[in-house]
Amino acid sequence: MKKLDVLTPIGVVVGFLFVAFAIMTNEGLSGFGSFVDLPSIFIVIGGLIAAMLVSFSLKELKHLGRVMRESFREENYDLQGVIRTFILLSEKARREGLLALEAEVEELGDPFIRKGVLLAVDGVEPDVITDIMTAEIIALEERHRKSRSLLDKAGEYAPAWGMIGTLIGLVLMLKNLNDPTTLGPNMAIALLTTLYGSLLANLVFIPMASKLAMRTEKEVFMKQVIIEGVVGVQSGQNPRLLEEKLKVFLSHEELMEYAEEREASAS
Repeated sequence: MKKLDVLTPIGVVVGFLFVAFAIMTNEGLSGFGSFVDLPSIFIVIGGLIAAMLVSFSLKELKHLGRVMRESFREENYDLQGVIRTFILLSEKARREGLLALEAEVEELGDPFIRKGVLLAVDGVEPDVITDIMTAEIIALEERHRKSRSLLDKAGEYAPAWGMIGTLIGLVLMLKNLNDPTTLGPNMAIALLTTLYGSLLANLVFIPMASKLAMRTEKEVFMKQVIIEGVVGVQSGQNPRLLEEKLKVFLSHEELMEYAEEREASAS
């Protein structure tokens, strides 16, 4: 189940606040206005939008908002719960046979587990089950990679357009060296475009892409554990042996919690 990941908005807001605080500490509130420059904003944002339009199709760009929203959500991966589920399924399969698991399928919340159990109930060989479910993992990784590439490219283009703005500002400044009144505005364009591009890349796009990549790794890891559980149930492994096999995927802290819960349920 997904819930709001408060760290993402907190991180973005805190980053901008500290930059703003650093500016105001030195120059005061009036000095903050010196860091707002419309030509610089137009160059960076306009160039970024144009580059994204060239790089991706309209169908792909429609997903940008959804991909960014995903970085504000957190998926709860209950590995201990998955292990307990497979222990119960294994015990039932050993007592009543694999066909008895068909009645349990609808109660399984995870579609990936349901798919694996149905394959096992249908008598599919363990190697074939592994191949089918692994192919789904590969497809999931590819879908996530394509979606994440929107943020990766935005993170590349933003600072690049900041440098382009810097070059524009420098050219304008050098062409008007005989007019001192134009030096300040042109220098502002030269420096602020780099600042805007770097902030967008390193505080928004790249961190969001990194968070989504880590989430994909967690999801893939969970699905690999599920495959091991399904194969163990299909092959009729002893529930205690299957439990020991799946427990190796737990971290030390998770293993301690799992042991405490098992002791509490046994008493």
